[in-house]
Amino acid sequence: MLIVVGGVAAGGLGAFAAFRSSCDLDALRPVSLGRSSPVLAADGVTLGVLPEERDRQPVALAAVSPWLRKATVDVEDRRFYDHGGVDVRGVARALWADVRAGKVVEGGSTITQQLVRNLYVSREQTLSRKVREACLAVKLSRRWSKDRILEEYLNVVYYGNRAYGAEAAAQSYFSVVARDLTLPQAALLAGLPQAPSAYDPLLRPDLAVERRTRVLTAMREAGDITLREEAAAAAAPLALRPRLGANGTGEAALVGVVRDLLVEAYGAATVRAGDLRVETTIEARLQGLGRAAVRRVLGRPGDPAAAVVAVDPATGAVRALVSAPAPGGPTALDLTVAARRQAGSTFKAFVLAEAAAEGIDLNGTRYPSAPFRYQPDPFTPAWQVSTYERTYRGPITIAQALVHSDNTVFARLTVDLGPERVAAMAKRLGVRSELPVVPSIGLGSAAVSPLDLAAAYATIASGGVRHRPVLVRAVRLASGRRDSASWAAGGPERVLPAGVAAEVTRVLQENVRSGTGRRAAIGRPAAGKTGTTDNHADAWFVGYTPDLAAAVWVGYPEGEIAMGSVRGEPVTGGTLPAEIWSGFVRPALAGSAWRPFPRVAPPVHRPWRGRLMAAAKA
Repeated sequence: MLIVVGGVAAGGLGAFAAFRSSCDLDALRPVSLGRSSPVLAADGVTLGVLPEERDRQPVALAAVSPWLRKATVDVEDRRFYDHGGVDVRGVARALWADVRAGKVVEGGSTITQQLVRNLYVSREQTLSRKVREACLAVKLSRRWSKDRILEEYLNVVYYGNRAYGAEAAAQSYFSVVARDLTLPQAALLAGLPQAPSAYDPLLRPDLAVERRTRVLTAMREAGDITLREEAAAAAAPLALRPRLGANGTGEAALVGVVRDLLVEAYGAATVRAGDLRVETTIEARLQGLGRAAVRRVLGRPGDPAAAVVAVDPATGAVRALVSAPAPGGPTALDLTVAARRQAGSTFKAFVLAEAAAEGIDLNGTRYPSAPFRYQPDPFTPAWQVSTYERTYRGPITIAQALVHSDNTVFARLTVDLGPERVAAMAKRLGVRSELPVVPSIGLGSAAVSPLDLAAAYATIASGGVRHRPVLVRAVRLASGRRDSASWAAGGPERVLPAGVAAEVTRVLQENVRSGTGRRAAIGRPAAGKTGTTDNHADAWFVGYTPDLAAAVWVGYPEGEIAMGSVRGEPVTGGTLPAEIWSGFVRPALAGSAWRPFPRVAPPVHRPWRGRLMAAAKA
């Protein structure tokens, strides 16, 4: 949009004249809710349908809380009542903010332009589309009053979780009507349309609160609330009362993930119009096996929820994407892609990979298994690290430390390698979540998604070749054209030498044979790592065979709630998640050829003298 408005400002009506034939409001018809769009598994089985907008109920502007009306204008288009549909000053301000940040941090589209995009035009990133959008916005602004534009916008904008329009959003997140939204609630909703998945309050409450705070600041700067009102609203709890439902197939969460991808690719208007046919990479059989594996282990009142994600290491195709809610929990909640939770010791595999890539002998290099206190300077609080069981083994090899999941060894190793290099390795292997570069990253302090971990471990399983995870294979559009180009993953990329990947696999195999991952054994070659966060709030098992990589998470979606006793024991990665993993992967591979991991020569070992090594203290 920056290019469009700059050209309009410089060229005047000339740019609009070139698109006169396509800039005719009378020749256009707003997109309305159309036919259902089936979402298909790789074998053609229908996983669900994209429909239906959730209880979409268009309401008059007067039936929308004044707080939401003000918040929307203040955060999306502060000069809404002053410009004629295209805000050249706003675009200049956004451009300057982007230049200062070195990246796109602020958009230049007005509410009128966004409405035009939702109602009339596609989201293709072309100059002609942007000029057409600007032209239509100017014409719409001349024809409709500001209140009518704002009313229509609030009735069609997408707020995430199947909620189109303010009324559906108010009911979906707070179980109230739009008229009764409070200031904190309105500020939260007003911040969602920019990136509904990124700020999803059900899955990312911390990011949602940050976004709400920015909206409140914009409202205070616009003079719509006082400093005291801003502070009180910013401190208010989210107090969500979600009203979520299934789509009748048991795969509401999966279909929701697909819907978000389609909205991102084609725009909410195209998805709302329907008549699409979505081909996914999901294998219906594996999807069912994942759900059955969770049911066998969990399902009693009070049990936690679980997620299972499976990726084909050879292609990156996502074969299963299971969100299994806690008994009685919301079935449409995505626990696989948008959810982010601390990874625990599953991140030790990335420390291991970085150490092997450095040429460190994993079976010969020793670090002390002993309480660790790290304080790089007097101004930083000391970091105290102990093992899970508070028992220590003295000097042990890195490979032994992985098998015993020794936090003290991996804390020292992370500091010696450098947290930034561990973070870079995780990113290189396929983790796409933001990773804070801190010493505790090696122990899994970063919040990631199950898809992140499944994809990264799949890269190791493939011998160090990364494939971008793919869920949608192709979409047949309403025009009849089958679009696969938009979903092409690009070529595979070698990100780790084969010898390094094989070295990591050998250690992770030993972990399944005799370490913390013993319950994940499946009677054929398998490698993996457990993960358990503080207070047993999150538990993981992530592992792979030569043919399949899978991540299992167990926890409570509503927060970091301790799982101190489920089935009579604390939940760790080596208990319920490992059992679910083996209960899924064993039947998933039944009937397939038994394959060992490839035999690859280990990397050349180089001398290593980390300052925290056991030998350094001798």
